[in-house]
Amino acid sequence: MKIKNLSSLTGLFSCFLMFTMLAASCRQAGSVKKDIPVKTGSADIRYAKGFNIDYYEGYKLVSIYSFAGKKKDTVQYVLLEKGAKAPEGFKKGQLIYIPLQSMVAMSSMHVALADFAGVADRITGLGSLQYVSSPTVRKNIKAGKVKEVGLDGTMNDEVLISMKPGLVMVMGSPDAKYSKYETLSGAGVPVMLNSEWLETSPLARAEWVKLMAALVNREKQVTEKFNAVEKEYQRLAEIGRNAKVKPSVISGMPYKGIWHVPDGDSYMVSFFKDAGTTYKWSDVHGEGSLALNFETVAPEALKADFWVNIGYVDSKKDIRATDVRYADFKPFKNGNLFNNNKKVNDLGSNDYWESGAVNPQLVLADLIKVLHPELLPGHQLVYYKQLN
Repeated sequence: MKIKNLSSLTGLFSCFLMFTMLAASCRQAGSVKKDIPVKTGSADIRYAKGFNIDYYEGYKLVSIYSFAGKKKDTVQYVLLEKGAKAPEGFKKGQLIYIPLQSMVAMSSMHVALADFAGVADRITGLGSLQYVSSPTVRKNIKAGKVKEVGLDGTMNDEVLISMKPGLVMVMGSPDAKYSKYETLSGAGVPVMLNSEWLETSPLARAEWVKLMAALVNREKQVTEKFNAVEKEYQRLAEIGRNAKVKPSVISGMPYKGIWHVPDGDSYMVSFFKDAGTTYKWSDVHGEGSLALNFETVAPEALKADFWVNIGYVDSKKDIRATDVRYADFKPFKNGNLFNNNKKVNDLGSNDYWESGAVNPQLVLADLIKVLHPELLPGHQLVYYKQLN
């Protein structure tokens, strides 16, 4: 009888213990579930490969990819409304409070992104005050509202920390070490890597405007503008790709004995294809450009129909002065020399690298006009000009 009662008590105790453990487990599961962030969507990124934006209740999560090797290393940033609670697991330097009210831009492209989004007036610092085309930013420079902070690698951390900008946007690269910005991020100044220049198509580069849109809470307006750019670009690309004649082109000019020509993975070659050209290295894959010598490029240049993106020259005289052998090239002889420096301002800044980066439809229209003038009879060149 005692043994039977003991067994019953043991059974009851086991049941009670299991119930207690189950209840505790449920409570833990409930608390874990409560802390899991709820994802509400992702940005519609159709061309760019270098970034992504996920939306959660209370914040946005931006992922920037390095493109390094086969594995994409990721730097993440939390875009947080002021007063909102930050999610766990992120350092102080990864928190960016939005909408941005001030930012430091380290390249012309960053200025272009801000201009496209209508927030160029929020740029309070630049790597250099010389190379900028935006009328808004130049006006603020003259008014003393924009500080020069030094180029990447020689940035003045003390000045930047004293400015307390909402963000410093720098150029990212496959071998960039984010650790070199620890002084800034540790002081609460977020540093965002921007690697748009590694994208392989014009629309992919331009689509980085959606990142700026997320930083200033202007997704709807910027997406509408980008969609218009995309639609016009695709319309023009259809015209260019269907051109009956595909003239051959060469690009660039040697620098210190090396002729860097765009390869098949360059956004410039995408322009060439969409404009309806024949290009020698369009199927050669690399890292955006090929480092060739004069002797390798010259045979193509001697017979090419057009020479574009020639460099820091303004006339045939300038080209000949650089190297008399260029006068033997067919495009030099027939006058088909077109450079992308029509919009260089009094400071020497070329707007092709600024507004042109977010208006690829205008660049493509220029190239089609140059190569196939009969296809766009009403278009006036924006970024390109013929060298005489």
